[in-house]
Amino acid sequence: MKSVVVSPAKKFSVKIANIASDKSISHRSVMFAMLADGVSEIENFLRAEDTLNSLEIVKNLGTKVEDDGKIIKITSDGIKEPFEILDCGNSGTGIRLFCGLLSSADGHFVLTGDKYLRRRPMRRVTEPLRSIGAKIDGREDGNLAPISIRGASLKAFKYESKIASAQVKSCMILAALNADGVCQYHEPELSRDHTERMLQGMGATLEVEGLTTTIEPLKKLLSPLKIRVPADPSSAFFFAVAAAITPDSDVVLEGVTLNPTRIEAFKALERMGANISYELSDNKYEPVGNIYVKYAPLHAIVVENNISWLIDELPALSIAMACADGESIVKNAKELRVKESDRISTVVMGLRACSIEVDEYEDGYKISGGTLSKATVDSDGDHRIAMSFIIAGLRCGMEVSDLECINTSFPNFFELLQQLTYVKFKN
Repeated sequence: MKSVVVSPAKKFSVKIANIASDKSISHRSVMFAMLADGVSEIENFLRAEDTLNSLEIVKNLGTKVEDDGKIIKITSDGIKEPFEILDCGNSGTGIRLFCGLLSSADGHFVLTGDKYLRRRPMRRVTEPLRSIGAKIDGREDGNLAPISIRGASLKAFKYESKIASAQVKSCMILAALNADGVCQYHEPELSRDHTERMLQGMGATLEVEGLTTTIEPLKKLLSPLKIRVPADPSSAFFFAVAAAITPDSDVVLEGVTLNPTRIEAFKALERMGANISYELSDNKYEPVGNIYVKYAPLHAIVVENNISWLIDELPALSIAMACADGESIVKNAKELRVKESDRISTVVMGLRACSIEVDEYEDGYKISGGTLSKATVDSDGDHRIAMSFIIAGLRCGMEVSDLECINTSFPNFFELLQQLTYVKFKN
C-alpha cells in the first residue's frame, strides 16, 4: 500500500490491550541475553522489522535461538564472527548498541542498514569508542554506515557526553562491560535508562548517581533474562493524542511501561489539559501498568526540559499542539534533525500543509494552534511522522503516503486505528 486516507473520527471509548511491545526493551533483551550464563526467556517480543533484524543479528553472531511464537529462548556461547553482513534495517538503536557490544568481541563485523539508516550520523558512537581503543571505520571516516568493526581491547574511560542520548550511553555501557577497568559515563541530562535497569536486574555492577553512571567490567556472565516486554509508551502515545484531540473520547492503554524516563510525553499532554491517570501493576525490570486518557480542551505549553525523555513522541505531541489554544514552543530538540528523517522539517512542512502556522528554529519550532485542514502528507520514510499525521486525520481527514516504514515499529497500528475511524488504503 502506498497511502492511506483517514476519515475524521466521532467520539470513541476503547480499551487497547495489544499495543506494540516496547521496541527499546525488545532490542536490548536479545542483545543482553548474549551476555548471560544460561537460557534467557523473552515473552511478548516486538515482532516488527527493526527488532526482528536485531534477533537475526544475534543468530548470525552464533547464538542459539528457539522461538515458538510466544516465548523466545536465547542461549549464548559467546559472540562468534559472523558469515554475514549484519543488517540493522532502519534501527538507529540496533546499529549503535551493536557497535558497543561488538567493539571488544573477537572477530570482524560489518553493520549496515536501509537507505535511511545509512545516512544517519554514527560518529556520536564511533568517536568515543575509537578513543578507548576500538577499531572502527565507515564512510566519512566512520560517520556513516556500513560500519566495520574489528574487536579490540578497550581501555577504561571517563566520558562526558555533550548530548543526552540513550543510544550513545547504552553503547558506551556495553563497551565498558569488557574494558580493562572501572568506567564512568556522564551526560548533560538524564536520558532513558532501560539499559541500566535491565543490566542491574541481570547482576551487572552498575551504579547511577545523578547524571553519572559508573560501570565495572564483568567478572562473570550475567544471570539470564526472564522478561515479558511491556507495551511501548511511544506507540501508545499516538492513541493518547487521538483521545486528547477527539471531543468526548477516552482510551485505556493496557500493559504499558511506566518508566519515568518514558512517559514524559504523557506528562506534557497532562500539562496541556488532557485528563490522564496511571495504574501500576508490576515492577520487576520495569514499572508496568495502565494509562487512562480522556479528552479535555487543550492549551499551549513550552517544551524545553527532559527533551531526551520525549524525543520520539514530539511529532505526535506536535499534533496535539496544533489542536491547542495558543502558541506552543519546542526548544532544545536539535536531536530531532538526525532521526529517521529531519523531524523538525517534516513536522513543520506537514503542519503547514494542514493550514497550521509554524515557525521553524534550528532546535525546534513554534506552533500556533488552530483548525487542522485535510492535506496530503509524505512521511519521508519516517514511521513516527506517518503515524502522527494519520492521527491528525482523526480531526480533519488526511492522506498519508510512504507507509511501509510503520512496520519497523508498530505492525498492528492500522488494526488498532480502525477501532477509532474508517481508513481506506490506496495502492
